Amino acid sequence: MPQILIIAKEPVPGRVKTRLTPPFSQEEAAALALASLRDSLRAVAATPAAQRVLALDGLPGGWLPEEFAVIPQRGDGLDERLAAAFSDTHRLRPGPVVLIGMDTPQVTPELLSEAGEALTEHDAVYGPAADGGWWLLGLRRPDPELLLGVPMSHPETGKFQLDRLDRAELTVHQLPELIDVDTAADAAAQAAQAPASCFAAELRRLGR
Repeated sequence: MPQILIIAKEPVPGRVKTRLTPPFSQEEAAALALASLRDSLRAVAATPAAQRVLALDGLPGGWLPEEFAVIPQRGDGLDERLAAAFSDTHRLRPGPVVLIGMDTPQVTPELLSEAGEALTEHDAVYGPAADGGWWLLGLRRPDPELLLGVPMSHPETGKFQLDRLDRAELTVHQLPELIDVDTAADAAAQAAQAPASCFAAELRRLGR
């Protein structure tokens, strides 16, 4: 059974979901980020795991369930922060690690369980995102070299990441594609996919 790791920013106006502004205000974008984070935390909390970890940029708030261990993010670029989050989580409890972000509120315990089960037979598990990146990466044996130097926030981030896994001769199980919340159009599509989510409820509250 793997550990499940969420990498996230504290949902503070002006620091999260800046690509949603406009049409949303900074406060509205932060509220949507918080709702998305709540959905992600709930999905992880409902999934069997050896440990649940939040790698956080900022401070935890009342939105954080008690069963999560919190570690600070380290590094400058996103590749460094992802690599450090994997390493620090593995140091807490050696074993496979499944990582997701806070941008896919439609994630389900079923998808996370599939990822964890896949690591019993594969070296890695990969969830592609519609924007060309990825929403989940699981590693049976976390290694910073699998992430360091991979271009992030790039239209072909996913291609570069899969190439890195391939060059390391790892077997990879692929999950379904999901949409990251980056733009207002993404937000509408997300809410349509998961109408019962906190994210969809917040979008409705905002009148969108």
